Amino acid sequence: MSRPVVALVGRTNVGKSTLLNRILGVRHAVVDDRPNVTRDRIIVPIMMGGRDVLVVDTGGWGMDSASELDLKVRRQAETAISQADVILLVVSAPDGVIPSDEEAASLVRSTGKKCVLVVNKVDHVLHQTLVADFHRLGLDTVVAVSALHNRGIEELIDAVVGLLPPTEPPAPFVAGTIRLAIVGRPNAGKSTLLNALVGDERAIVDATPGTTRDPLDAELLWQGKPLILVDTAGIRKKSRVDYGIDYFSVLRALQSIDRCDVALLVLDATEPATAQDVTIARYVREAGRGLILVVNKWDLVPPDYRDAHRDWMKRRLEFLSFVPVLHVSAKQRRHVRSVLQKAFEVAEARRQKIARSTVDAAIAESVQRHPPPRVGTRRLDIVWAHQDDTEPWKFVLHVNDPALVPPNYVRFLEHDIRRHFGFNGVPLLFDIVPAGRRKRVKEVTA
Repeated sequence: MSRPVVALVGRTNVGKSTLLNRILGVRHAVVDDRPNVTRDRIIVPIMMGGRDVLVVDTGGWGMDSASELDLKVRRQAETAISQADVILLVVSAPDGVIPSDEEAASLVRSTGKKCVLVVNKVDHVLHQTLVADFHRLGLDTVVAVSALHNRGIEELIDAVVGLLPPTEPPAPFVAGTIRLAIVGRPNAGKSTLLNALVGDERAIVDATPGTTRDPLDAELLWQGKPLILVDTAGIRKKSRVDYGIDYFSVLRALQSIDRCDVALLVLDATEPATAQDVTIARYVREAGRGLILVVNKWDLVPPDYRDAHRDWMKRRLEFLSFVPVLHVSAKQRRHVRSVLQKAFEVAEARRQKIARSTVDAAIAESVQRHPPPRVGTRRLDIVWAHQDDTEPWKFVLHVNDPALVPPNYVRFLEHDIRRHFGFNGVPLLFDIVPAGRRKRVKEVTA
């Protein structure tokens, strides 16, 4: 199930980035009083009112400006609007209703999408009297906020959650079937890889009657095993214009990741890994999906440079040390068969369920071999541990005090769990919770 998209739009300097920071509860976007500071799209996965959503902060635009930059920013914002489930049109109370706001409101109304008019900068009592005038913009839901002083944010979140589309039921699980997403930045070779995977088997089948799945997905059989390729139309889709392409490709990738078991992140071997590649990879890891790095166009890398390329890639993506890396040439169909073989292996590892007693024993052995560090006079005590029953699977550590758990010790435990159980290509997620009165696990003795 893809996360719904909430887009923040509006003209320059009305406080969209400050508002996003308040919604997030952290300082994420760059905030500056100068116009057009947020020119690139910022896409942030957050929990809003118990719902997982993607919030998009668009660059502000001048509706009446004819500059090339403003036109490009406006078109990018229009791309965000076209993909949004809920639109937050942000205006400034002290400025009153100006022609740019009227034109923006007209654009939003023309989409027929659900929208909240956010009257920002209601920083003083006198500003409250200005809010009523904004109702003439013709948007049903109007919320007054002060992002600067953190007022009205909860009311805004409640309004947004009330407009989100209903939660879709998860796609029905078919034993042995995996959902595979091919993601990556434009021109990395996703379409070529898709065609190579599909053409290699020539076994695209129709959707099974009575099942719920996205019509943009495709099904194929690989060595008799069913496989669903997520959003194949999105992979093949070519943008007719250059504006918004990075935003669109990242957003579509994140939505595909939400619906897959394993993601193939396609990298271009002839170019350095970019910030966009890292963004997608981190999202896969945080979403708990399986991940394989597919380094495409490997045939174009000189043989004498390949070892150096591998070393550089390892350093650039060191946070993905658990992820298998495949070097292929989709165009020449070299090593393409290994991609699907590895995808099934990672999917199988991701579905691995470990008995609580086995997890307990492994954690106890790790603690005995490398005890947790002390914090002052206190030491972390892991009372018991288990693997959660909800997807994505998490390891839950029940401890005497979660504040005593340093991140580097969690990384140590992650490494040891991989040593015991594998999980190749699978991000390991941890929940640290206070232990109840449950009996302590038995220590493992040497």
